[in-house]
Amino acid sequence: MADPVRPLTTAAAAAWSGPKAAPATLQPVPETTQAASAADEPTPHPHGPHEPGHNHPHTHPDHEEHSPAAVQLARWATELTTMKVPTVIRRAVCRQLLDGLGCVIAAARGQEATPALAVAAALGGPPEAVVPGLAEPVGAPAAALALGALVHALDCDDTHPGALVHATAAVLPALFASAAAADADGPALLTAATAGYETALRIGLGAPYRFHARGVHATQVAAVFASAVISSVLEGRSAEVTAHALGIAGSSAGGLLEFLDTGSDTKALHPGLAAHAGLLAARLAAAGAEGPATVLEGRHGVFAALAGHTVTADEITGDLGEMWHVSAVESKLHPCCHLLHRTLDAAAVLHSRLVPYGGAAALASVVAEVPVGTEPVVCVPRRYRVAPRTAYEAKFALPFSTALMLCDGELSLASYRPQALLRPDATALAARVTHTVRPYDGPDAEAPGVLRALLHDGTALNVRIEGGPVRPPDTARVVAAFHANAGGETALTRELAERVLRLDRESGIEAVLRLASAVLAGPSAP
Repeated sequence: MADPVRPLTTAAAAAWSGPKAAPATLQPVPETTQAASAADEPTPHPHGPHEPGHNHPHTHPDHEEHSPAAVQLARWATELTTMKVPTVIRRAVCRQLLDGLGCVIAAARGQEATPALAVAAALGGPPEAVVPGLAEPVGAPAAALALGALVHALDCDDTHPGALVHATAAVLPALFASAAAADADGPALLTAATAGYETALRIGLGAPYRFHARGVHATQVAAVFASAVISSVLEGRSAEVTAHALGIAGSSAGGLLEFLDTGSDTKALHPGLAAHAGLLAARLAAAGAEGPATVLEGRHGVFAALAGHTVTADEITGDLGEMWHVSAVESKLHPCCHLLHRTLDAAAVLHSRLVPYGGAAALASVVAEVPVGTEPVVCVPRRYRVAPRTAYEAKFALPFSTALMLCDGELSLASYRPQALLRPDATALAARVTHTVRPYDGPDAEAPGVLRALLHDGTALNVRIEGGPVRPPDTARVVAAFHANAGGETALTRELAERVLRLDRESGIEAVLRLASAVLAGPSAP
């Protein structure tokens, strides 16, 4: 059935002015990678981005330039093909999806996100999607809820430091939940995932850290739009219907950060709630519901309402198809809030320097330097950052996490098990870890990691880890982390990793999800 073509509910275009914003973490693709060789290029998806019979009108460039951001995103996403995605970006997308799938399996192995899995099973629906950890397939919206909760449950999933958005948590749930129902092959999956990453990250970069400053989780804001785009692209919806889906999705954008003061783990639910809402928005739009085209930059749009910030359409959509943001996504080395990572890197160095002095017990005090935006997330209220009430809260506690690193020299998922909260060495040292605020001209997650330590004997030890963007994650490192999250390297995990890294050559998502369930059901590697 062809999509109904309806006029977009947009107000008269405003006269936007001013230079186009260029986020600091924008990653240009070298000219030599813009086109792959014929041997490297996957076969394009046989179906176009629109349903048969839909005549997509060509838009004059001047009209395109002044279209609302949601309209431009929808047109770009529905016209995207694998041939338009540079090889280096295709590889980055597949690599990060593998990283996210490892997080899903690790959470399912640890019986995390059980409430979301229980609700997804109860919601049921037609058997459209397989979810690791569920005995039976469920409907795509229910699967999106469960997958979103799983991928983010342990907070070890990747992050874009400039946008402060959990990128793969914004993409994987809707992608894996919708793929089978849409009968999507590998090229279609790759295209939809790329569109989802770009949508999520451009929204996060439209107001860097401003959502968080107002107590809103940028990941849920970005993910609801990415999910709507992914579902629409996989279903082959028109640009008009996809723009309506984005307009509808905006009413579900949100995600409160109040968990920071309570020890609860509601943040872990945000990607699932967003993916569920995004899929419903796409289905509502396909059924004829309308959404505001100015949902992003409008007077009552997402940025004005949730970030207290005015944006232009060009700030969101400028350089679409020329600049790609997924290459700046960072896989986590530590399973905790990304704003802690540079401090923890410094703590790992300090741990090694303490060996001649008898280890962490020699420390009289430790002062961490943090940027302004980091303090309210991981430093205060201090009593809960020194003595977190829950294992989840410990992942957002700079004093406690720093103490763990100083004691052990490394952090793993096991470091944040509930019994870790009772460790006398870590709890005593956490009380001696304080912080000071130092402004940083850049994304807070890229600020230097600085520790100033004073030993009981009067010795001063200072460590500084330089700030700035990091290199893209090494594929071998991501694969190793995937095997670890999956319970150890086996023939099954190797096959699963190979399939995800070459997702654009798969005939569909079924084999990937079947292998993921088999890995979960099998014994861990010795």
